Amino acid sequence: MMKTACLAAFGTLTLSACAATGAATPLQDGSDVALGQRAMVDGPIVQPVEVLEDSRCPMNARCVWAGRVRVKMLWWRGNGEKQPFEVTLGESTPLADGAIRLESVRPEKMTNVTLKPEDYRFSFRFDGGI
Repeated sequence: MMKTACLAAFGTLTLSACAATGAATPLQDGSDVALGQRAMVDGPIVQPVEVLEDSRCPMNARCVWAGRVRVKMLWWRGNGEKQPFEVTLGESTPLADGAIRLESVRPEKMTNVTLKPEDYRFSFRFDGGI
């Protein structure tokens, strides 16, 4: 009886430890981030919230201008405050003690497909830090 009680108590403690450690989901890196998703990009925690402009030339078209992508972002500061900012594909934007860069936007744009907000994935890089 005592052995069964000890095993039951040990099992309960083991399961509760698993539940406690599973609650803290680590943030993903900045290589494949969806709208609304937070990511740690080499230090800063950022979150893309809205595509402001996607004027990229579709892959299956010929264009005079390559176009651009602009994304509204949030920077989650260490004190819990959220600071809005904007990034443009291929350009560096000052942030914290360095600069963040929107390196790529997926999927590619096509003339016969309308992209929905949930389709977008972004890759970011942060250069800076002391």
